[in-house]
Amino acid sequence: MQRFFITLIFFLACCTGAFAQNNDLQLARQYAQNGDMQKALDIYQKLYRQDNEGYYQQYLSALLSAKKFDDAESITKKLARKHPGSFDYTIALGTIYTQQGNTDKADQVYTDLINHLPADQNEISTIASQFYKNANVEYAVKIFQQGRKLLHNDALFSFELINLYRYKRDKNGLTEEYLNFLPANPSFLSQAQSMLASVYEGPADYDVLKFALLKRIQKDPQQIIYVNLLTWQFMQQKEFGQALNQSLALSRRQNDDGSSIFELCATLTANEAYDEAIRGYEYVIGKGKDNPNYVSAKIELINTKNQKVTSGKYTQADLVGLEQDYLNLLTEFGRNRSTVFAMQKLANLQAFKLHKLKDAQTLLESAVAITDVRPSLLANCKMDLGDIYLLNNQPWDATLTYSQVELGNPNTNIAQEAFLRNAKLAYYTGDFNLARRQLNVLKAATTQLIANDALNLSLLITDNLAADSAGSALKMYARADLLIFAEQTDKAIQTLDSLNTKYPGNMLAADVLMAKTKILIQQKNYNGAVALLKQIADNHPDNLWADDAVFMLADIYENQLANPEQAKTYYQKIITDYPGSLWLNDARKRFRILRGDKNDAS
Repeated sequence: MQRFFITLIFFLACCTGAFAQNNDLQLARQYAQNGDMQKALDIYQKLYRQDNEGYYQQYLSALLSAKKFDDAESITKKLARKHPGSFDYTIALGTIYTQQGNTDKADQVYTDLINHLPADQNEISTIASQFYKNANVEYAVKIFQQGRKLLHNDALFSFELINLYRYKRDKNGLTEEYLNFLPANPSFLSQAQSMLASVYEGPADYDVLKFALLKRIQKDPQQIIYVNLLTWQFMQQKEFGQALNQSLALSRRQNDDGSSIFELCATLTANEAYDEAIRGYEYVIGKGKDNPNYVSAKIELINTKNQKVTSGKYTQADLVGLEQDYLNLLTEFGRNRSTVFAMQKLANLQAFKLHKLKDAQTLLESAVAITDVRPSLLANCKMDLGDIYLLNNQPWDATLTYSQVELGNPNTNIAQEAFLRNAKLAYYTGDFNLARRQLNVLKAATTQLIANDALNLSLLITDNLAADSAGSALKMYARADLLIFAEQTDKAIQTLDSLNTKYPGNMLAADVLMAKTKILIQQKNYNGAVALLKQIADNHPDNLWADDAVFMLADIYENQLANPEQAKTYYQKIITDYPGSLWLNDARKRFRILRGDKNDAS
């Protein structure tokens, strides 16, 4: 029983002591936060005397904050002598000298530590970690480098060094470390590309990587990972031809199936490097019909050529060649549910680029008659067929076809688009009252673009009929609008230029400017489009096209002319000058993104 009471008393004394020490710690921290460092130091010193090692770190931090370097050095050396095998106190001593401004003395301490580093991988990692915690990344790197020498293994500590070089933004160190690491660890290529891209700041950095890779490839031409990284480097520099050449050379050397080329071509197309992508797909196709990528490459080759055409970067020979490619595809694979997508694209090419309206109509009529076609593709084919009926002067067939799409796809965006095209058909053919009734329904469309188009066209009709009940000038403008839709730009411009001569004093000045803008955008003449849009914004600020013109200016500056500052100016103009615009929410979001707001969705 007596022993029990003695044990209990000892336990309570320990608890009371621990409780008192915790109270002292909290009080010291409070003094330090209030700026009364001397009172805080007195408490830390008392605690340190009670338990040197337990309160060393808190006491040392307080001494360093108070710039009492001699005292900090004294207690650290004392504990270092007491624990000669511990490197913690040696590192702390170097930190004291560094904060004191005595970097030479700190370097001497650290150099001595490196020279006496133990040949133990775990111990080396622990010591380097201590340097990192003390924000001394330079010596953490030196510890790992010395560790490699001691352990005679240059592959050790790669992950640690990669992270340290990234933290330091040491581009050369990170580059070399990855080039050493990747051959044995090719699965980390994507990580390497991402990390290098995050620290490289421009062409000069990528050139350093290129020269380093070329040297290594020269020494070890069989190392595929270097060729893949070099291809990526060329892609980052937008040297697309060089990127493709590297990949083609590797594919030929390995005599593979060209899968890597096929994948690269998708990236080339996304970067609008159409000619390079076409060359790559042709290489894959050239491997023969037994190649697993043959059919996909044929389809993507034509799609890429189509994208080149629709991007505006084409010649008449490109158009004719693309038409023949589609015809060859349909000859090889037949006209069936699997090739309807090609029939649709060929019909669009024939109708809007080659102006072969009868051929396009015949082709789409056969496409929509094919059974078991995917519903969304079938609906789009019918919409295009309706457009071609309209251009072929068959308005009754056009409206029936649009109506089929609308009725066959209730409560969908494509149904609303079909309804809008029926309204536009009435507008193009001069039946303005019918067009206005249909457009007024579409003002409440769930799709913003449809609602905006409907509102603008409805206001255009209303304003012009108020000034001219016969709508003579508007009919001429609608004909020009239809010519623009048909991509008969020369005839459209001629009609627009004749409008003022035939109907002087009409109210369509801003509308003519917008129509000409649409033509310039079709032709990828963005600087010309900007000039006309500025005329609308500056000279017709109250016109129904004004907010559209301002938003289009912002969009062109942001996405086509790479001028974010001008884009911000025009997005801001939407916000301040056109608070009722349908573009308001988009303008706010894009403005915040360009401004760099973290929460761009707010």
